[in-house]
Amino acid sequence: MDEKIKRIYVPMTETAFYILLSLKTPRYGYLIMQHIEELTNGRIKMGAGTLYGGLSKMQKDGLIEIVKVENKRKIYQITALGNHLLNIEKERIKELYKNAEGIEN
Repeated sequence: MDEKIKRIYVPMTETAFYILLSLKTPRYGYLIMQHIEELTNGRIKMGAGTLYGGLSKMQKDGLIEIVKVENKRKIYQITALGNHLLNIEKERIKELYKNAEGIEN
């Protein structure tokens, strides 16, 4: 894995995390926004600019790819690299949570 890409994405922004998580299943932009809103119980309502900027950067960096175009809609899916980075981030979050659980307020 390119260490430069890893440094860019780990630790991962919440936006990047949810985009990659949403793309475990192929989706186009609007469905990604809906899925993220659903996953976060409405806490995150991603705007089109944020989403498409993120998608463009992630595609350029090889984390996601376009798997199909239907009625002018680009359908994206996570790549092996994107999945690898998502797993690194999930492990990082688990460690944070585990360590925080061991400390009383």
